[in-house]
Amino acid sequence: MDSQTKVLLVDDEAEIRISAEMWMQNAGFDTLTARDGIEVLALAADEQPAAIVMDVRMPQKNGLVALAELKQHDRTRNIPVVMLSASIIDQERALDSGACCFLTKPYDGRTLVKVVKSMISAANSNSTPTRHLSLTPA
Repeated sequence: MDSQTKVLLVDDEAEIRISAEMWMQNAGFDTLTARDGIEVLALAADEQPAAIVMDVRMPQKNGLVALAELKQHDRTRNIPVVMLSASIIDQERALDSGACCFLTKPYDGRTLVKVVKSMISAANSNSTPTRHLSLTPA
């Protein structure tokens, strides 16, 4: 799996993981999946994905806590992260914690693909990815 096309998808809801995985694979990405914040930390460090797409509200370790931990470690701090939530209240906390983008659930799969491509492109060109971008459903 090429790390430049590898995307880690994290959500405790299987249907959302499967849907996001289908969109990303159809766009040419290799995908890894995790069910919670504990799994994302191990996978991100080991697999070094080009981007992470992560739900905020998950059991065991929520996405905001996992994001903060990702940003503390050398191996994972520069991986761009898209945070997802049905609650707009989570937006500011996610962006302030280091997420590159926040998408409100439900989101359009094409929008997810576009955002991930943009973040990976920015990271590969060493430019600053778009920060504090909030996208709502189309």
